[in-house]
Amino acid sequence: MLLYQPQVGYCYNSDSIFLYDFINSFNPKGRVLDVGAGCGVIGLLVARDNPKVVLEAIEKQDAFAEYASINARVNKIAYKIHKKDFLDFEDDKKFDYIISNPPFYSDNISVSKNEMLFNARYNINLPLRPFFKKVSQLLKPRSHFIFCYDASQFGLICAELERFKLRAVNVRFVHPKINKGASLVMIHVRNGSSSLMNIQKPLLSFERDEFTQEVKEIYKRASSQSIKCHI
Repeated sequence: MLLYQPQVGYCYNSDSIFLYDFINSFNPKGRVLDVGAGCGVIGLLVARDNPKVVLEAIEKQDAFAEYASINARVNKIAYKIHKKDFLDFEDDKKFDYIISNPPFYSDNISVSKNEMLFNARYNINLPLRPFFKKVSQLLKPRSHFIFCYDASQFGLICAELERFKLRAVNVRFVHPKINKGASLVMIHVRNGSSSLMNIQKPLLSFERDEFTQEVKEIYKRASSQSIKCHI
């Protein structure tokens, strides 16, 4: 898949590729909403691999919405994008899947002065509680919410999900190396579920200084090619 991205500013990274592969493992179908789509990478890869997906996306930054629309057209994927803040979004029909690589860096750390980076990275732009509340309002009963987040905030994530009767049912932590703590967590949530949590085996990014075999296979399945440019 060919993906155009901004020449400068935020670009997708391994988090998006890992999340795409995690989402695929649940064989998504029906109406899918990609929240904070950026250049469209996650939703477009998922739609490419799952022909029963009807893809929509929401992106509040005009430049990213334009990149995502171009990438959908170039890759011949049907795509409806909503240019607005997710917290202001309304839809009566509701969704079968909501997927997202949301901004999750704490604003307690040094904040970028670049507007595109600031909106894409820092959770002050999409705090957990209003984020999950809006997700719960937009999901059909027993439907799916799949996202990734900073692993160190996993306890808070679970507590906030429970407020809105959202249950984490499948979880996978991502570790840079076998002797390093988790840096990312990928979470599959069901709306109204009472299931216990299934914690999958960890995903290890590197073995010595090379990608692990599993990560190489994930990138091969994604088969994405990025081109940085101005539009």
